[in-house]
Amino acid sequence: MPLWKRNLVVVWIGSFLTAAALSLVLPFLPLFIEELGVNGRQEITTWSGVAFGATFLVAAIVSPIWGRLADKKGRKLMLLRASLGMSIVMFLISFVQDVYQLVFLRLVMGAVSGFISAGITMVASQTPKEKSGWALGTLSTGGIAGGLLGPLIGGFLADMIGLRPVFLFTSIPLFLTFLVTYFFVKEDFVPLQTKKMASAKEIIQSLRHPELILSLFLTTFLIQFAAQSISPILSLYVRELSPGTERLALLSGIVASAPGIAALIAAQRLGRLSDKIGAERVLFFALLIFAAFLIPQAFVTDTSQLIILRMGIGFATAALMPSVQALLRKHTPANASGRIFGYNQSAQFMGNFLGPLAGGQIAGHFGFEALFLFTGLIVITNAVLERTQTAVLSKKHS
Repeated sequence: MPLWKRNLVVVWIGSFLTAAALSLVLPFLPLFIEELGVNGRQEITTWSGVAFGATFLVAAIVSPIWGRLADKKGRKLMLLRASLGMSIVMFLISFVQDVYQLVFLRLVMGAVSGFISAGITMVASQTPKEKSGWALGTLSTGGIAGGLLGPLIGGFLADMIGLRPVFLFTSIPLFLTFLVTYFFVKEDFVPLQTKKMASAKEIIQSLRHPELILSLFLTTFLIQFAAQSISPILSLYVRELSPGTERLALLSGIVASAPGIAALIAAQRLGRLSDKIGAERVLFFALLIFAAFLIPQAFVTDTSQLIILRMGIGFATAALMPSVQALLRKHTPANASGRIFGYNQSAQFMGNFLGPLAGGQIAGHFGFEALFLFTGLIVITNAVLERTQTAVLSKKHS
């Protein structure tokens, strides 16, 4: 088996375990904040957005640094750092006494996180370009599958053993990820000397289509902004739709997992489609599909309708990020891939940070319906902008 395929398998396993561990807590994060002494819908939604987004604010700042270090020292080191660091922080979160300590540790989590992004960089840099769509689509199923099972497991455990012990449980698969990576990932990497590393300005100047790369960064930001705006307050929306449920954490876990079901089924097929007809086309239509399933969530009247629509979101998501990553791989020099993917990861993290903050404020002041309408319009605008950018490039090549 070629080295890139073997590493793909190992990084897939690590991505699965990481995503499962991190998504365990999502269904009940607002409930945990409520348990820490925060009361009132607006206060809970605000602190949920802050606690959820804090990780991604710091991650957005440090991601280019880790990307540069990955180009210099290798991607495996980044995988080891992220998995061990997240395991330790998740363990400590189980002992927090107030929401301020929770937010602080979520900030620390952002500083040490990045396993999945480092794995994407490794796979993208090692995979032949003609196989990049398939490989990145396959890799995405690891995170999708972990994200699918994580909320279900987290919701079940929260109802069975309480909220706080779930964080202890979460640290275990993260440590297992560290061990799997240490023993099984092999990287044929030649370190770059610092003096030979191009500056950020030189990297941008070396790109064939810098305007395309910047538009992809914007697309990544907007995708995550729209997708994550509801995540930290999803359980509150489920409680509003199903006020009589006795299994709120579990039901929230099912809703949170719904996108993963469709994405897991579709990811590899859409990756092959991207290789066949072009990532540009797949990206455009996936954005439209994303919006088509996002906007109607403002008008649902029960949880079953919400689950169906969120499965549609998952189908679109399965094509979105692999398409962006395939385009970045196609238009990025190999010696700068770590930093380009690091910048893209910063855009993703900023979306993860600002989306929950904006989502909490919009839902708290104007209701959940306004949130879905607002983010849906953002995605449609992004589709139009992306289509315009690719059309300009096509004219240049014609």
